[in-house]
Amino acid sequence: MRLEGTYTALVTPFHADGSLDLDSLARLVDWQIDSGIEGLVPCGSTGESATLTPEEHVEVIRHVVDVAGGRVPVVAGTGSNSTREAIEFTVEARQAGADGALLISPYYNKPTQDGIFLHYRTIAEESGLPLLPYNIPGRTASTIEPETSARLSRLPGVVGLKEAGGDLVKAAETIAQSDPDFAVLSGDDALTLPLLAIGGRGVISTTANVAPREMGDLVRAFRSGDPDRARDLHYRLLDLMRVLFIEPNPIPVKTALATSGRIPNATLRLPLTEMQKANRDRLESTLASLGPS
Repeated sequence: MRLEGTYTALVTPFHADGSLDLDSLARLVDWQIDSGIEGLVPCGSTGESATLTPEEHVEVIRHVVDVAGGRVPVVAGTGSNSTREAIEFTVEARQAGADGALLISPYYNKPTQDGIFLHYRTIAEESGLPLLPYNIPGRTASTIEPETSARLSRLPGVVGLKEAGGDLVKAAETIAQSDPDFAVLSGDDALTLPLLAIGGRGVISTTANVAPREMGDLVRAFRSGDPDRARDLHYRLLDLMRVLFIEPNPIPVKTALATSGRIPNATLRLPLTEMQKANRDRLESTLASLGPS
């Protein structure tokens, strides 16, 4: 599996009563693909995986796979701080038809670097699905260090890294030390262009939920040799990228999708709550200035 381009970290739409809204999810998937997105990532942080039941987790993955119909690859979020549970989630994603799996580094346990390496190696050996580790210390209280990423890059079945550590020096060290085929994708929308400039292959994007064509064009422009256009798109999207993280993800992005009519409502599951009015006003102003996608 070769990872490159823009993959959308999909939201999970809910009905007003909090149940899964699969019809809205299907429409969102079709719009994303029609807008030129290169791949889809259901059941990640943006998809509220932490509050999906195991049954809902599989149902969402299967539904996205079915609607995508092979038009783009589907990389399912299957991470856990339990290695055994992560294996089970990843096997279920494979059986549901996913093309790969995104796995957050083990949170709360605070494993050593050897523990992180063995976590992913064991999942790769037992799941049979291409893996993409996910480095996001702000959510996990642990960091996948560049040396560990380099070790992982040489394991069969580990194909890349979603990098959301916010440290471009460490990202550069990861790229420099890793296998040449190992794809480092940005997990921070605002750092997509800088990461591309040091050898990143693309982005797994929250912003692409709202502006899929623009995020896709940004990456395609840089990779096709047009850095000036990529830079113009970066600055056009920068306010949106920032406001979509003014409150914890996915509160703002769901609010944005509801505001633009892409999903019927911005229903979230506790402990996430609706967006504060002042922040919502700022979001709506930013969306209005961006114009239709």
